[in-house]
Amino acid sequence: MLSPATDRTVGVLLPRDLPADRILPYARRAEELGFGALWVVEDLGFRGGVAQAAAVLASTDRIRVGIGLLPAGARNVAFAALEIASLAQLFPGRVDVAVGHGMPDWMRSVGQWPRSPLTLLREYVDALRALLRGELTQRRGQYVQLDGVQLDPSALPDVVPDILAGVRGPKSLALSGEVADGTVLAEPVAPEYARAALGHIAAGRPHRLAAYNIASVDADPLTALAAARPGLEWIGEPDWHAHIAPLPFADELVALRSGCASREEFARRMPDDWVARLAVAGSPEEARARLDGLRAAGVTDIVLAPVGPDPVGALESLATVLGA
Repeated sequence: MLSPATDRTVGVLLPRDLPADRILPYARRAEELGFGALWVVEDLGFRGGVAQAAAVLASTDRIRVGIGLLPAGARNVAFAALEIASLAQLFPGRVDVAVGHGMPDWMRSVGQWPRSPLTLLREYVDALRALLRGELTQRRGQYVQLDGVQLDPSALPDVVPDILAGVRGPKSLALSGEVADGTVLAEPVAPEYARAALGHIAAGRPHRLAAYNIASVDADPLTALAAARPGLEWIGEPDWHAHIAPLPFADELVALRSGCASREEFARRMPDDWVARLAVAGSPEEARARLDGLRAAGVTDIVLAPVGPDPVGALESLATVLGA
């Protein structure tokens, strides 16, 4: 049987809490179904991004693997370059890496939240790219200090991976447009948010825009919306304001959250049409239309986050949106 054609614009997210014995079957099935990319996450208390990426790359043949994201404060940039260069050398052309601030509360809990996150990210991305290119690197920055550091020619990848910035605030988005090869937007990403983000990014050269979204596809649209709803329970919190502000119902959403005693109540009470705008959820035809809307808004890399108790099984239904 011929394998389906790969849709390079649509990838899937590897759930951070997927049981260990299901990670590689999940990755292999995503590749078999024709997804163009698989993104792993590095959230504090779960699994490391580099280790997950290495395992997935080694167990698959073609699918691109993105790390989204590595907090700049968590790793010395020279040693991060060693890890990234190794992946890119062993699996040429299949690696993407996003670097970001990290969640402030998490980074503070490990003593790694800088006084100026923007300065750190600027210095970090600049130095990381120079190292991956094999440059002899001198830096005397506020946070990044390198004294003649260089990767050995034997460790340099033939294909330097894109370095994307995983950010959300206006100033951070503008910085991404200056220094990064692309931007990763966490979920939810409605077309309105994608356009607003690109307005802040204002890149003067080609710039990728990767967008995560909760995703649920079912022949019965109401079943799909019900499945997606719990994945949106966080979006009423202040950290997600940038995602919501461009939407026409932003004020109503804030008011609803303030009137709910819990995130779970908030998710239950959201109108179906909000859920449909904030997730890739519905029938296959509706989900494809949602993807088309994201592409029209400037998204180059669509990343679907499956929901429900069986993420591996969910890949089958999500694959119905591919190639349309």
